[in-house]
Amino acid sequence: MTDDLVDPYGTPPPPPPRPLRPRRTAMLIGTAAVVALSAGIGLGHVAWTTGATSVPASSASPATSSASGSPAAGSGSTEVASIAAKVDPGLVDIDTTLSYEGEEAAGTGIVLTSNGEILTNNHVIDGATSISVTDVGNGKTYAATVVGYDTTKDVAVLQLQGASGLKTASLDTSTASVGETVVGIGNAGGTGGTPSAAGGTVTALYRSITASDEGNGSTEQLTGLIETNADIQAGDSGGSLVNSAGQVIGMDTAASAGFSFQSAGGSSGYEGFAIPIDEALTLAKEIEVGSSSSTVHIGTTAFLGVEIDAAADGDGNALSSGATVAVVVTGSPAQQAGLAEGDVITSVDGHAVSSASTLSDLLDQYKPGDTVTIVWTDAAGQAQTATVQLSSGPPQ
Repeated sequence: MTDDLVDPYGTPPPPPPRPLRPRRTAMLIGTAAVVALSAGIGLGHVAWTTGATSVPASSASPATSSASGSPAAGSGSTEVASIAAKVDPGLVDIDTTLSYEGEEAAGTGIVLTSNGEILTNNHVIDGATSISVTDVGNGKTYAATVVGYDTTKDVAVLQLQGASGLKTASLDTSTASVGETVVGIGNAGGTGGTPSAAGGTVTALYRSITASDEGNGSTEQLTGLIETNADIQAGDSGGSLVNSAGQVIGMDTAASAGFSFQSAGGSSGYEGFAIPIDEALTLAKEIEVGSSSSTVHIGTTAFLGVEIDAAADGDGNALSSGATVAVVVTGSPAQQAGLAEGDVITSVDGHAVSSASTLSDLLDQYKPGDTVTIVWTDAAGQAQTATVQLSSGPPQ
């Protein structure tokens, strides 16, 4: 993907970093606009932009280090392979079915406990109606349930059913250093089997990126990320960024997917981003103890059963308020209530709906089985009201 803008140096800038999981284009199904942080399988991809960067004054420059901009070690090198061999048994391949979209997707996870608690990106499991996880260490496949997730930080925790004796990942929660050697490891391409590995260095700390969905215009900002020039790819989402000792220092989240570029400052290579493992673990612990908040969701997700066109009304004009229904899921609470394509949802339990994201935030406060009053305007311009009982649906 390219950008139409041209920098002052006369060369087109590199495309924004793309997410790391084979995925479909985002949409709102049930409770939330699925903020896509991953590329679609045959359905396009999302756009990424890189935001502001900051580090403590005593730190090295966040933009680049003195290390080469290209990967420091090839993915087939003896050193990289040796490091990866230490880490592989503590990883899992994650395969999801997204029945409402008619899609399947894949990603990676990090084993936190021997009984099958898995750390991964939220975007690896959002929209999933079923999750199958294969442990790299023992080769066994398990069904997984979602313990909880934080969409704003792109972190999720899964629990494998019937797992025991799993090899756990070795973690290093100290702050990474610009210039240190790292290896990105994960389920590149979603092919499963022995994880792929790509060597590189840490090129910046405390990076911020904004994920923007081409389909509905929704965005998600992640901050405090580790930047690396290791060639991590789609499918590596939820995988590990490790140091030379084979300890996980970050969770792979986004990358420029194999695109080599020349920056205005003169460095060239790849851009990959990982959530520092200490930050991911802090959120995982909140989820483990069931500490829900405005951003942390615990347990199953309430489901209304609509796909939302977040950008336009039926005439293609920008909406001043409301969320336009693009699709109603067959058999869902929305269908039972009488909602139809083209209807505009304007409130939930008396709270105004000004956008698709507002609808998402409102419905995420409820649990499956809760009843809510939905108000909408139908295709004829008439106001309609119905009380519906939310069912259980996929994580957002």
